[in-house]
Amino acid sequence: MPVKVTVINNGPIRIEGEPGEFVVCDAQGREYGLAGRRIISLCRCGLSANKPFCDGTHGRQGFQSVCEARELPPPAPKP
Repeated sequence: MPVKVTVINNGPIRIEGEPGEFVVCDAQGREYGLAGRRIISLCRCGLSANKPFCDGTHGRQGFQSVCEARELPPPAPKP
């Protein structure tokens, strides 16, 4: 089963997969230790004290963002 990424309305980005199927890296390419988690949530509101991971602050601060699935245009051709 592929890794599943879900954009939660008014909440985080949820990533689900078997341990080792996905990694989260910082800007320098270093991996965060996920301790074998199968599910993680990434902050979308920018208010988490545990960035890039969600700590639930979005709910206490009234963050609102509803995203519906849609087709993206094809990527621009590379020169």
